[in-house]
Amino acid sequence: MGMGNCHYTYMTSEAVTEGHPDKICDQISDAIVDAYLIQDEASHVAVESFVSGNSLTIAGEVFSRGHVDIAAVARQVIRDIGYTDPALGFTADTCLIFSNMHQQSADIFQGVKKDDGDTQIGSGDQGIMYGYATNETSNYMPVTCNLAQALVRRLDTVRHQTVMGNLLRPDGKSQVTMHFDADGHADGLHSVIVSAQHAETVEQEALRQLIRQVIIEPVCGTWLRPQTRIHINPTGRFVVGGPAGDTGLTGRKIMVDTYGTIAKHGGGAFSGKDATKVDRSAAYMARYVAKNIVAAGLCDRCEVSIAYAISGIYPEAVQIQTFCTEHVPHSRIEEAVQQVFSFTVADIIRTLALRRPQFRNTAVYGHFGREEEGFLWERTDKKDELRQLAGK
Repeated sequence: MGMGNCHYTYMTSEAVTEGHPDKICDQISDAIVDAYLIQDEASHVAVESFVSGNSLTIAGEVFSRGHVDIAAVARQVIRDIGYTDPALGFTADTCLIFSNMHQQSADIFQGVKKDDGDTQIGSGDQGIMYGYATNETSNYMPVTCNLAQALVRRLDTVRHQTVMGNLLRPDGKSQVTMHFDADGHADGLHSVIVSAQHAETVEQEALRQLIRQVIIEPVCGTWLRPQTRIHINPTGRFVVGGPAGDTGLTGRKIMVDTYGTIAKHGGGAFSGKDATKVDRSAAYMARYVAKNIVAAGLCDRCEVSIAYAISGIYPEAVQIQTFCTEHVPHSRIEEAVQQVFSFTVADIIRTLALRRPQFRNTAVYGHFGREEEGFLWERTDKKDELRQLAGK
């Protein structure tokens, strides 16, 4: 960030494919949350997964009327990702699965469950959660975050749906660095990195040409410049990958999940947690508020933070940062937000429909900016009301 003008000179974001070891774990954990919510929408779930070699460990706590075959859920996720070939060293059918799930602590449960219905819900933990939005893109996400996620999504799509699937394997990463001019406008990519796991028989130069033509240019074409540095499989070889090459753990890709290092991340990870954990629900709410503020034209960039105490029904604090980009007095933005949004845990869950099983879909390609997925925190339905209240 430039010190004198509130603008970036360079902005960098990264993303990982669905077959990255950490993302395997995020998807398994969120698939388990969804499986419990399908049977009992009031389920309280906190589950983490760990992969290493050809083994998977699942551990956590749950309070639910549902009964889930956890191993079956996990194997289906692994199969859907594409870990079915024994040559990968980790497969849906042969991996060893160890499960250590137990009932949620009564101490935590009594802090969350305030009444017999859903009118009073306490926060499942303390923490500070952040949401961010910027008007530099149509979905109000940092441009670098959009590009990094689009690259890995295209890697996965090409692997599943085209003949390149014979060459590519599930693990992969992307990273993009954008250059910004003195006015804070993106003016071209400084560098693009794509690392794609591949079959052992692939010739590296041919693979690089294919990835450039089929992955990078379709996603980044308008941002590429003659001087853009393009790195494809920089180590020169990426045959061993996935859990056979590295361990994976739920919640280790929190910046990939959010805004690609551009905004703060507080609290903890999202995946594996039901909505009573404000790590997840309040972060979604903060994004919803920030996005509507920017969509209303009240500022160009916005970061919303929400702090809770464990068992708290109401937040300890809600703060709004506009980075010197506001178009109305900051006090008007704060007053409008107070009138339009409720930040009780129960109201967040109702407003964003967070009892609905939908979380496996969030666990790869980012939790935000996905306007086609039906995630209610991506709506901009409050922008007109905010604009009117703020006198814009």
